Formats: sequence, C-alpha cells, structure tokens
Amino acid sequence: MEQGHPKDTAAGGPHGRAAVFDVDGSLVDTNHLHVVTWWEAFRQAGHRVSTHALHRAIGLASGDLVAHLLGRERADEEADSISAAHKALYGQYLERLAPMPDAGRLLRRLAGDGWKVVLATSAGGHELSALRRAIDADDAIAGTASADDVAEGKPAPEPVERALELVGVAAEHAVFVGDTVWDMEAGSRAGVRCVGLLCGGIPRADLEDAGADSVYDDPAHLLASPAAFPPG
Repeated sequence: MEQGHPKDTAAGGPHGRAAVFDVDGSLVDTNHLHVVTWWEAFRQAGHRVSTHALHRAIGLASGDLVAHLLGRERADEEADSISAAHKALYGQYLERLAPMPDAGRLLRRLAGDGWKVVLATSAGGHELSALRRAIDADDAIAGTASADDVAEGKPAPEPVERALELVGVAAEHAVFVGDTVWDMEAGSRAGVRCVGLLCGGIPRADLEDAGADSVYDDPAHLLASPAAFPPG
C-alpha cells in the first residue's frame, strides 16, 4: 500500500493535489520594479551592476542575490546594507503593486476545483502582505511558505517542500508555477511538476532548461488552458 504523507488526513488523503505558486513575477508584476530598486541599491553602495544581470538574479533571496552578483566574500560584508537599501527603495511601490492578468481568478478557479493553493515566496512581512493584497484572492490560498519559514531560499527545494508540508500533499500530486530559473530548479529538486511563466521576462528556453515541463504566457493563459491543471 502506498504510504501517505504524515499530514495526508488533513489534506483529504494521499491524492490531495497542491498548486504551489511563486509570487513575484508570477502572480504580481514586480520583477522590473525589483531590478530598478536593486540597481539603485547597488549604485548607492558603489557597485555598477547591469540591469540584465540583476534581472537574471531576481527570484533569489536577498543575501543570495548579492552573493550571486558580487561574490560570497563581498556579500558577507555588504549584503545586509545593500538589502536594506533595496527594501527601502522597493517599499515606495508596495501600495501600488499590480497583479498579473487573471492571477486572482486563476487561484480561485483552482481552489474551486479542489486544488490546495499554496504560495512559496522569498518575500515576507509587509512585502508579502502587499503582494497578497495585490492578488486579492486570500479566500483561495490555503497556506504560504515565506522567507520567514525556511532556512534556504530558491533554488533550494525547501520553499516548495515547506509549501507541500503546509497542506499535506505529496510531491507527485503537486504542480509548482514560477517565472524564473530558480523557481524551476527548486521545483525540480523538490520532485514536483514545474510550470514556467513568461510574464517575469525570462526566455522560454531558459525555463525549460532549468526544469519546466510546460511554459505559458501568464496566469490568464493558464486559466484558459485546462491541460495545465488536469482534473484528479
């Protein structure tokens, strides 16, 4: 007999289904705001980092992003101050964040179809609250694995694994949706089916190379594509 997840009872048995979503760039249109505010934070610290390089790094946790762009030794000295500058600069946009097309409708449709909808994001605190306000679908969200809940961010599998633990669904019954190569790597390492979105600005080929099983334009495209979330 198949062994269920220890929390399968709460999720409706081992065949409960989870739709795990990245947030920034996938459900909310934030990636380019992050690029500009990170660029300014690095500039203030005396570093010239290209917006192209920054765009490719979006999706990493703050400390990992700084290390990815400056190296671990420099990051150990400056990550906290650069991250704090980025947080302050990005904070000016929190009340004006816009959802991706049909993001809230997609989450509600999935919840209505019996999927456990979970967020897996490197955001936390006030930023996460603002993102959720922008999505405006709290009634459809069963749980959130945020930066505050994990020791390692993406591309480590921990954010996805934590999201699945929250709803007691096994990896083989889950889908992870994200817009960056870090998302696809995290989902692949967690053993879930990965769906890539182009709305964050990362090319289709890069998402596929990182582990995407399928790629769609944005949440509206997913909503219009029943095959993306087949009935159980």
